[in-house]
Amino acid sequence: MSAGHSNPSPAVGHAVLADRVFDGHGWRAEAAVLIREGRIVGVDHSSAVPADWPLQRLPAGTFLAPGFIDLQVNGGGGVLLNDQPTADGMRAIARAHRRFGTTACLPTLISDTRETMRAAIAVARSTAGRDGILGLHLEGPFISPRRYGVHRPDRVAQAAAGDLEDLCQLAGAGASLVTLAPECVPAGFVRTLASSGVRVSIGHSEASAAVVMQAAEDGASGVTHLFNAMPPMSAREPGIAGAALADVRLTAGLIVDGIHVDPVSVRVAFAAKGADSIALVTDAMPTVGAELDQFELMGRTVRLANGRLATEQGTLAGAHLDMASAVRNAVRLAGLPLEQALRAASLTPARFLGLEQERGVLVAGARADLVALNGDLAALATWVDGIAGEPNAQ
Repeated sequence: MSAGHSNPSPAVGHAVLADRVFDGHGWRAEAAVLIREGRIVGVDHSSAVPADWPLQRLPAGTFLAPGFIDLQVNGGGGVLLNDQPTADGMRAIARAHRRFGTTACLPTLISDTRETMRAAIAVARSTAGRDGILGLHLEGPFISPRRYGVHRPDRVAQAAAGDLEDLCQLAGAGASLVTLAPECVPAGFVRTLASSGVRVSIGHSEASAAVVMQAAEDGASGVTHLFNAMPPMSAREPGIAGAALADVRLTAGLIVDGIHVDPVSVRVAFAAKGADSIALVTDAMPTVGAELDQFELMGRTVRLANGRLATEQGTLAGAHLDMASAVRNAVRLAGLPLEQALRAASLTPARFLGLEQERGVLVAGARADLVALNGDLAALATWVDGIAGEPNAQ
């Protein structure tokens, strides 16, 4: 497929035609996505394409869908955000994931020093909204010292005077997100942060269901990597997992790599909440889009073996996962309908960030961010603001 062809002048409309188009809600057969000046004019039958518009027909068996949106991506292309909390670092991560269908993401900083956190916030304020960078995801440092996972325990912090003010700066950094443990921050912390316009997600926590629901009442709207870095749900202690499955106010991120969450648990989550409240995330590390089998994570060596990233002690250290693979795993390992997997990779995260009019759908007025996938659910090409990128050679 010639996805790297010269793009038309932005003043002239063009169209991309496929056997099928998933617009975020349903399927269109033999449909063309009409694009002008970076926006979608409409999705219609090929006969509706204006005669003077260039038309690109995709190969048989290929379909179009909204570009994927990743809420949790620590690295890619050999870059770890904690090592390079810079505009170039964020752009490199977004660029590495684009070849796998991700047209927008939240580069993610795991628990680090306050100096590094402030640097990442400042960079996000200057880069959000460009180059596929929606904002910043701060995963920590205000998390439970009992559920730190692969985060360095000496980087886990108690919220102190000034921290809330720092985090509220993310309100000026596009659609940004903070993962925290609600039981580990002062009263009013979640409410103030959420009221400022920053999304709050619950994760790396031992909060009870009651504490989770109070956090939701205070404005928290997400749960970070459901089932991971939290106590298991039980009959009398539903905890975070139970509250997440039961509370419609919470959108849950889910790592579907076949390692972090058993496929049966994936089906449980979708059965309880539906694709409109589950967002596929990668939790990706620098190995994605790079020829790496190991990297350094804040002084510890992480090795890749059989698709699994782990420290020498055996602790899972993020995921070697891209969004196209997450969609494919949701369908093939967990047995989910394709449209549910596609929605969980695009419209649901867009809605969680309040961007559902702009992203995650192929409708008139939305950004022309698309992905082309083949019958094996491999990403063949992407378009961002209607501009085609290079095809994925893998």
